[in-house]
Amino acid sequence: MSSFGGPGGGQKIYKPSPPERGSFPLDHDGECKSLMISYLQCIRQHRGTNDNDCRHLSKSYLSCRMERYVPPALFY
Repeated sequence: MSSFGGPGGGQKIYKPSPPERGSFPLDHDGECKSLMISYLQCIRQHRGTNDNDCRHLSKSYLSCRMERYVPPALFY
């Protein structure tokens, strides 16, 4: 007997796996927090729109995070 029409329709369930640890630079130490706060204030002042001024702040915040990113050590 085939599984056609059975529960689940015979489809395989795909579970996405998370990216490797450290693949996205997070600001754990809060070194870039002041830039993040400035960006969020700008978004509030411009009523939720991503104005040019806000984009500049967003770019500065992401640049700060990238500059402070330390890739995880590789173990062999």
